[in-house]
Amino acid sequence: MELPKEKQTTLGLYVTSKEAYNLWKSAPEKVKVLDVRTFDEYIYVGHAPMALNIPGFLQTTVWDEEKKYFTYKMNPDFVNQIKEVFQPDDTILVTCRSGGRSALAANLMAKLGFTNVYNITDGFEGDVETNPESKDFGKRVLNGWKNVDVPWTYDIDLELVKIPAEELPWSK
Repeated sequence: MELPKEKQTTLGLYVTSKEAYNLWKSAPEKVKVLDVRTFDEYIYVGHAPMALNIPGFLQTTVWDEEKKYFTYKMNPDFVNQIKEVFQPDDTILVTCRSGGRSALAANLMAKLGFTNVYNITDGFEGDVETNPESKDFGKRVLNGWKNVDVPWTYDIDLELVKIPAEELPWSK
């Protein structure tokens, strides 16, 4: 099955959540998991226990009437935080909610010279059930880290969280 365009990356490196977990488990000292969802998504929806949270995008209060959601803006600290944490040849598995924002982040990282950045194509929550006959119609239950029987948590390890400066209370 071909990936939707919004989940494709310039590097063309892809894994599912289950594959990502197994790859990390095989070499946890070499393989890094990066969660680019907002800080709120990371703490309230849950996350992979080893995933470093560096939000690639920040939630806005601007409503997109066509798409029916609040828009995102680029995290102005993302590039600097990525460069502080990772080396260009690190193996980095990038996740978001369902594979779209992680693809954008992976493409940005490729432009910065990172060469081993994989998009976790089903993200943390997975894809939406589109069968109107299903009891789960409209819910993110088809795949995704949270739905494929790999460890996840709500617990916060402050060593794994990089909060963008503009979200810190004293930066207002």
